[in-house]
Amino acid sequence: MLFMKGTPQEPRCGFSKQMVEILNKHNIQFSSFDIFSDEEVRQGLKTYSNWPTYPQLYVSGELIGGLDIVKELEASEELDTICPKAPKLEERLKVLTNKASVMLFMKGNKQEAKCGFSKQILEILNSTGVDYETFDILEDEEVRQGLKTFSNWPTYPQLYVKGELVGGLDIVKELRENGELLPTLKGGN
Repeated sequence: MLFMKGTPQEPRCGFSKQMVEILNKHNIQFSSFDIFSDEEVRQGLKTYSNWPTYPQLYVSGELIGGLDIVKELEASEELDTICPKAPKLEERLKVLTNKASVMLFMKGNKQEAKCGFSKQILEILNSTGVDYETFDILEDEEVRQGLKTFSNWPTYPQLYVKGELVGGLDIVKELRENGELLPTLKGGN
């Protein structure tokens, strides 16, 4: 957790800006709190941490320090061992494709498809009675682009069963016509 002046997108002091740049450069996952948004927190944290200046970086509830300390940790290559890394995209995609036994990456969600292909594949999946989860690729550009490479499949929707790509709408239609869709969805292929 980074207590800072401003936000990571719009730091309001040079020290906070430098801290954000260092954390981002090292792919460190962090949340932030704008101390300008709450004067009580701003003053209280100085007493709590016995640290008079901002920004202040905490890991697992423990104060690491301010910008100078973080720069020293970076120089000694200790920063990477102290701070949690943001998951790499490929790891994130593996987790997402395995989020449910049957996982559909589409434009929109179960309640509202945002393209004709996604609407058609929803209708087909709903007709099977099989439980499935959806992920709206329009909500996350990194996943939208990354999954195309990860799966080596350039279009959406994309259907996964137990983390393995089945295919898009044409493949799903073909499986349905051949009577293979239900066994495939149940993980029998």
